Amino acid sequence: MMILKDILYKVTINAVAGSTNIAVNKIEFDSRQIKSNDVFVAITGTITDGHKFIEKAISDGAVAIVCEKLPENLKDDITYIEVANSNQALAYMAANYYEHPSENLKLVGVTGTNGKTTVTSLLYQLFKNAGYKVGLLSTVKIMVDNTTYKATHTTPDSLTINKYLKLMNDEGVEFCFMEVSSHGIHQRRTEGLRFTGGIFTNLSHDHLDYHDSFAEYRDVKKSFFDQLPKEAFALSNMDDKNGLVMLQNTGAKKFTYALKNYADYRAQILENEFSGLLLKLNDNELWTRLIGSFNAYNILAIYGAAELLGLEKTEILRLISELKNVSGRFQYFISDDKITAIVDYAHTPDALKQVLETINSIRTKNEELITVVGCGGDRDKSKRPKMAHIASVLSTKVIFTSDNPRTEVPEKIIEDMGKGVEPQNFKKTLSITDRKQAIKTACQMAGAKDIILIAGKGHETYQEINGERFDFDDYKTVQEFLKQLQK
Repeated sequence: MMILKDILYKVTINAVAGSTNIAVNKIEFDSRQIKSNDVFVAITGTITDGHKFIEKAISDGAVAIVCEKLPENLKDDITYIEVANSNQALAYMAANYYEHPSENLKLVGVTGTNGKTTVTSLLYQLFKNAGYKVGLLSTVKIMVDNTTYKATHTTPDSLTINKYLKLMNDEGVEFCFMEVSSHGIHQRRTEGLRFTGGIFTNLSHDHLDYHDSFAEYRDVKKSFFDQLPKEAFALSNMDDKNGLVMLQNTGAKKFTYALKNYADYRAQILENEFSGLLLKLNDNELWTRLIGSFNAYNILAIYGAAELLGLEKTEILRLISELKNVSGRFQYFISDDKITAIVDYAHTPDALKQVLETINSIRTKNEELITVVGCGGDRDKSKRPKMAHIASVLSTKVIFTSDNPRTEVPEKIIEDMGKGVEPQNFKKTLSITDRKQAIKTACQMAGAKDIILIAGKGHETYQEINGERFDFDDYKTVQEFLKQLQK
């Protein structure tokens, strides 16, 4: 039990009805989880408004309500706290409740359109291999040193973040690497946390179903760096046109990385093959099993962050050379029939373009490049034709299929994609709604030395259709079909 007034430290309060000097059990923002003596925080979400469930929370045992608008009828035995922003209040309350766990480790946030999962996951891997106890908060999974927990969001809610950071404290974790999404920043989930550093990867078309404009999307990302403390570092990609924007108003120590422009951490690609990359990184040659120019940027970010966190340069180079690829990020294998199958999470136009350009820079052009790609339902529709255009230009054959259609009709999503295909590329394309059948068809079309790219879902092991999740794994599916079709 904690005293309510202690949990409310740093929360911007507009009005109070009742006493804050009361003992409370725990904090909840989901009314269904309320038990006796809990605090209910009413959040105005994108789908539901928590204020509608205040009475239910009270009937289920809540003794205190935190909300943006006080109910008309106040109960005498309930404490009501009116706050300026419920999301922000929840973030500070969570940090207070779990005794500020971010202050007891070195927390690094990674934000950008693409590369967040790769950078955080590889930093986790690198520091584990260096002998440290490490935490990870990513799209793929949550790690508390050696223990794995299921991830449900790119950036979890404030309570979940602080709960796992507290577990990390209890396990003696020294470093934690965390994906920071634009949704998470906008919904104030990262406030109340003390970051040791922030990394910007890149910015391209995404989430315009949530943000009103690209400028707003950019500015939300920038606000993460604006809030970094002066003791922290801010590491930004100078080859991205928004790289300097991210650093404009930050009080943190500024550092940069790039392949093309002058920066603190620079690299040159000497060799780029399916077996890996040979880089010249700050005058040192480095071989890595990671593939493609996009991974060269990821490696620069990892190298810079590791050095800024205190690791020795030659040790970092050795550790990078030992890194293994992240699940669903340019994850590939070569079948017995010499067909190369690649599974990648690329679900934005820029990410898809980078993956296809990487493949085209490696292949001899004597092989077919068959791309299987779809777009998610109930998400930004404007990127659908763009992704289809990129796929049809940079592939020799394309199969448009379902991704996670959610509540939309899959055929309508594919129709939206088709609008981006230019007439001269129509003959390259094929539409197969069923994703499993689309992958099977790609395998049947491929011959020796051909390349199959399955894009969009990467590490995901499900398909979401009409509110249900069905087991589906791109990597396992393509493996099975290529094995069945061995000649």
